[in-house]
Amino acid sequence: MELNSTLILAGLSLVLLWLFHITKKIKYRLPPGPTGLPLIGNLAQLDRRAPYKTLQKLSESYGPVLTVYLGPQRTVVLVGYDAIKEALVDQGDDFTGRGPFPFLVKVTRGYGKTRILHISNGERWRQLRRFTMTTLRDFGMGRKGMEEWIQGESRHLVGHMESTDATAFDPTFVLSCTVSNVICCLVFGQRFNYDDSNFLRLLKITAEAVRFGSSTWGQMYNVFPWVMDRLPGQHQAMFGKIDRIREFIMMKIQEHKETMDPSSPRDYIDCFLTRLNQEEDNLTTEFHYDNLVSTVLNLFLAGTETTSTTLRYALSVLIKYLNIQEKMQQEICTVIGKERCPSMEDRKSLPFTDAVIHEVQRFLDVVPFSFPHYALKDISFRGYTIPKDTIIIPLLHSLMREEKQWATPWSFNPQHFLDQNGNFKKNPAFFPFSAGKRSCAGESLARMELFLFLVSLLQRFTFSCPGGPDSVDLSPEHSGFANVPRTYKIIATPC
Repeated sequence: MELNSTLILAGLSLVLLWLFHITKKIKYRLPPGPTGLPLIGNLAQLDRRAPYKTLQKLSESYGPVLTVYLGPQRTVVLVGYDAIKEALVDQGDDFTGRGPFPFLVKVTRGYGKTRILHISNGERWRQLRRFTMTTLRDFGMGRKGMEEWIQGESRHLVGHMESTDATAFDPTFVLSCTVSNVICCLVFGQRFNYDDSNFLRLLKITAEAVRFGSSTWGQMYNVFPWVMDRLPGQHQAMFGKIDRIREFIMMKIQEHKETMDPSSPRDYIDCFLTRLNQEEDNLTTEFHYDNLVSTVLNLFLAGTETTSTTLRYALSVLIKYLNIQEKMQQEICTVIGKERCPSMEDRKSLPFTDAVIHEVQRFLDVVPFSFPHYALKDISFRGYTIPKDTIIIPLLHSLMREEKQWATPWSFNPQHFLDQNGNFKKNPAFFPFSAGKRSCAGESLARMELFLFLVSLLQRFTFSCPGGPDSVDLSPEHSGFANVPRTYKIIATPC
C-alpha cells in the first residue's frame, strides 16, 4: 500500500511538471523544439559522446533558434553565425547574463568569478571583472611586457625539447607547464620548473578536470547537481583533487600576506590583498578572502588547459600534415631565421603560419558549447520570447562547421584564412573565444601564446611521431563541454 502511494505521488509529480512546461509554452512564444519527457527533458535524445552534434542536427528541423530541456532546465540553443552574432553582438545587452555552471560553482564554492556568474550577473560581476582585467593589464597582459615573458618562457620550452635528444616523449605536461607559467607569473609572481613534481601534480589535476567536465559524469553533474551531490562517484573524487589546487593557492596567498609591500605590488594576489585591506570595513565588498581564492583558482584553470591543449593539437596536426609543417618552417626561416627570437610584429609577415594557427583553433573546436548564457529578464528575439531564467547556449560548434562560412568545413584547410594572393584574411564566423561582452577575457593572451610558442618550436624542430602521420587521429578522444584531443608521443628533431 505504501509503495503504491509512493508511485502515485511520483506519477502526479511528473504530470504536474509536464503541465507546467505546457503552461509555459502557452504563456510565452518559445522557440520551437522537440518534445521532452518530464524530469529528464530531451536528455535521452542527445548523443552522450558528442551532445553538441545532436543539437546541430535538431536545428535542421526546428531552425537556428530552438528550445530543448536539459533535465528540467529550459534551454534555448542558438545555431549558426547569423543567430549567434545577432544575439551576442547586435543584441548583446540582453544576453550578458551568464548561466549557472554547477561544476564550476562547486569547484569555486560559489565565489570568485563563478559567484559573479551564478548569483549576481550584474554590478558584482562587472566589479571583479573590471578589477581583474585592469590588474592583469597593469602587469603586462596583452602588451609588450607580456610578450617578453612569453618569449622568455619559450626559451625554457625549447631547452626542454632539446634535452629529449630526439627521442619520443609525451608533450602534454611540458606544454601545460609552459602555458601555466605565463599565468603564474601574472598571478603568483613566479614561474615553476618543468620537473617540479608538486606543480606537475596540479597540472595533471587540471587536465583531469577538463576531461571530467566532458565525461558522462561531468555532464550529469551539470544537469542534476542536487542529485549528484548526494551520490558517490567520480565527481566526488574530482572535487577532492581540485581541493589540492585550492590548498596550493591558499598557501601562496599566505606567503604573499607575509612578504607583500602595499606600495610595490608584485602580482595579482598582492593587488587583490591591498584592495581587500582597503575595503575591510565595507560589508558589501566583493574583495574578500574567499573571492580571492576562487578567482585565482579560476584564472589558474582557465589560463592553463585550453591554450596548452590547442598547442598539443597543433603539433598533432603538423605531424599528420608534414607538407603544412614544412611550408610553415620555410616561411619562418625566410622571415625570422633560426636565431632571432620571434615577436608579435612578425605575425603580419607570416600569413601562412597565422592561417594554420587559426585553422587549428577552428578545427579543434575546443569549447563547442561555449559557456552558457542566461536570461536575466524576458528577452524578445527573432519574434520569440526567451523567458527569464532560461539557459542560452550559443553553439560555437555550428560556427566552426557552417558550410556557408567555410569552403571545406569538415577538412583541415589553412586556405580558409588566406586570400587568393596568399595574404591572411579574417573570417567573421571565427569565434573561438565567443563574442560580445562575455567573450573570453584572456583572448589577447591566448593569441599571443599560441603564435610565439608555436613559431619558436618550428624555428628549431621538425616534429614527428613513432607511428608516422597515418597513426594520428585528429578526432577528439572526449567530447562534451570541451573537445579533448588524443595524446601522442612525439619526436622533436632539431632542424
